[in-house]
Amino acid sequence: MASDSSGSTPRIGLVGGSGLYDFFGSDAVEVEVETPYGSPSAPITIGTIGAHTVAFLPRHGKKHEFSPHTVPYQANMWALRTLGVRRVFGPCAVGSLSPELGPGAVVVPDQLVDRTSGRPQTYFDGHGIHVGFADPYCPQLRTAATQPGTVDGATMVVVEGPRFSTRAESQWFAAQGWQLVNMTGHPEAVLARELEMCYAAVALVTDLDAGIDAGTGVRAVDVFAEFERNIGPFKDLLRKTISEVPDGDTCAHCRAHDGVSLPFELP
Repeated sequence: MASDSSGSTPRIGLVGGSGLYDFFGSDAVEVEVETPYGSPSAPITIGTIGAHTVAFLPRHGKKHEFSPHTVPYQANMWALRTLGVRRVFGPCAVGSLSPELGPGAVVVPDQLVDRTSGRPQTYFDGHGIHVGFADPYCPQLRTAATQPGTVDGATMVVVEGPRFSTRAESQWFAAQGWQLVNMTGHPEAVLARELEMCYAAVALVTDLDAGIDAGTGVRAVDVFAEFERNIGPFKDLLRKTISEVPDGDTCAHCRAHDGVSLPFELP
């Protein structure tokens, strides 16, 4: 296990994208972790938020070199667990499938739909290991993230990317009653569950998806610009959320392997 400059082991992890790289102050330290699944997206930065020691991992790499479908999700989550992390927040940018959720809204999803393809999404390719995933997000972390002004509950559909949805696709997603569309929320959430780490997504809406907006559709330049406009308040919300997480290990809801013999020990 690694620690920050104070010697504390990080129990909370943050897997984030652009704009969160300067999340800590000058006392942060950087560590490199190797895993059986290769290297994570980047070295992990360990710092403090309130009373907590926190490990931050840039999901897309330090220079945004990983697209959503090439992120080394298995290595990322394994590396955090190796450092001692047991609770993970996954802040992410999302498109809205509902006109009521406009750019700048912050949503704490409670459900996930996987529409990705080809991504390794398990550590257990054999041995008949199955994890419960009916409720994919940790209730304790969701409670902490539901701050004043946030939206409590939504279904987030995760698409393969890196392209954005067609109008027909986003209209189909909306017709199913889903509210958000994203490219990175899976398999991050299920890998955390397999490693018995609590996990919750915190979603910042950057755009109305193509089938909801009558305009020209989603453009990457506009998504990044909207994220940048809101990154200050978003970071403040994440810091407040982390400072309010209760002390403790993985909650009972996220202990996926109680009573099950695993083919290997978790790190």
